[in-house]
Parts: sequence; structure tokens; C-alpha cells
Amino acid sequence: MTLLIAIFASVVSTVVWYNGKNELRVDILCWMFWGASLMWFVDACFEYSELGAAYFTPEPAVMLNDGFLGLYVTALGLVVWVVFLLVKDPKGTIRARLFGKK
Repeated sequence: MTLLIAIFASVVSTVVWYNGKNELRVDILCWMFWGASLMWFVDACFEYSELGAAYFTPEPAVMLNDGFLGLYVTALGLVVWVVFLLVKDPKGTIRARLFGKK
């Protein structure tokens, strides 16, 4: 589940980045999600090498835990991206509000 959620987030962020002007630095979000997808893919490969065919028949509790972990990782990636946006301020909105400029 973590791999599927990470890949889904990667694809969505890539489509948004490809269709947009990238003013909000969605490319950073793409790199984070594709890196997480790669990490979960390597984890899945190693887990498959240990479990064999049993890897494809997980228990419902394990699937639920993996689903929550995937959502948490996606949420954490979004939080890191928002903090990056607040620090870099690509549109100058925060600087304008702080210094009273329009």
C-alpha cells in the first residue's frame, strides 16, 4: 500500500508540474514523491525476497498499517514542501505582507 500511495502521489504531482508554470516549485514535490516511491519499491523487493509469494497476500491489519504509513509519508512530504515554500517565498507574498509592500 505504501508503494501504491507513493506512486499515485508521484504521478499526480508530476502531472501538476508538467501542466503548470512551476511558480510554486512543484518540481521539489515531484522529486520527494519519486524518491519515496523508489524507496518503497526497494523495500518491496527485499520483502518479496524474504516472503516469496506470501508478499502478495498480506493480512488486513498489515494492509491498513501500510495504508496509514503511506498517507503519513505523503502528508509529511506536503508539509515539507509547504515549509519550503514559506521559506523561499517564490511569489514574494510573505515579504510583501511583512514589510508592507504591495
